[in-house]
Amino acid sequence: LIGLAVMGQNLILNMDSKGYVVCAYNRTVDKVQEFLQGAAKGTHVIGANSLSDMVSRLEPPRKIMLLVKAGHPVDSFITQLAPLLSPGDVIIDGGNSEYQDTARRCMELKHRGIYFVGTGVSGGEEGARHGPSLMPGGHYEAWPLIKTIFQSISATADGEPCCDWVGEGGAGHFVKMVHNGIEYGDMQLICEAYDLMRALGLTQEEMATKFDKWNKQELESFLIEITRDILIYKDNDGGYLLDKIMDSAGQKGTGKWTAISALEYGVPVTLIGEAVFSRCLSALKEERVHASTKLRGPKTKPSVEDKATFLNHIK
Repeated sequence: LIGLAVMGQNLILNMDSKGYVVCAYNRTVDKVQEFLQGAAKGTHVIGANSLSDMVSRLEPPRKIMLLVKAGHPVDSFITQLAPLLSPGDVIIDGGNSEYQDTARRCMELKHRGIYFVGTGVSGGEEGARHGPSLMPGGHYEAWPLIKTIFQSISATADGEPCCDWVGEGGAGHFVKMVHNGIEYGDMQLICEAYDLMRALGLTQEEMATKFDKWNKQELESFLIEITRDILIYKDNDGGYLLDKIMDSAGQKGTGKWTAISALEYGVPVTLIGEAVFSRCLSALKEERVHASTKLRGPKTKPSVEDKATFLNHIK
């Protein structure tokens, strides 16, 4: 596995715990030794000091996973790896690559006989360590070579692994892109629910209680759970941390890619699109402050006769 940021390290430790011997490599080689002497100490993980060293340690058919920044770094590693590999070897990109790039890489490696897989990895750092959701796609010939590994390290739901082959070309990264786009929509709904509750005059403790109740019903989810916890998280001075966070959101791009793809394919994903635009608007903090001195917005407090019914409508 190439790329020893937290996600890469945790995936390696996950594989090690399932009985696989993993060779670790990083562009800055010092990080390999830090990992071996730190988080990987006492495991079966081995390190490599160069790409050729890493390739020489692997038994054919070699399976090499990249967990590096999307874009040029992925292409750069593929360019360096391809001459070192043999037909039937597998390169796996586990980053958040654009699905068009993954489809292109499949085409470019096909004539070398090297299999390429682009896989979505969901679950964050904890998921990588204890069981992610994996969405592999690309050259189907690679699937029998990696299936057992992937399904053994993935999370499970109802006794089934949260991992299966999703299709050819860039399908794996397309599914991950849409997955992230849906999450953008979910987070926007949560933000609007929070805004309405605040306008009703609920305290953060009361909001947290409401989210806790929802998390025990049909809305049970990771996002609802962490929203409950965030609402009542205290800063070092005893005040609520949420009140001190700048209302200026960033984004990594996958929601935007989902909206762009929807426009290209003629699919109405209005919620995801508006969630992306809301982040764009949020990022324009100075412009919003300036505009607020010139433009009168809508009433910030809704006129509500039955608060309980209104809160149920929010849910």
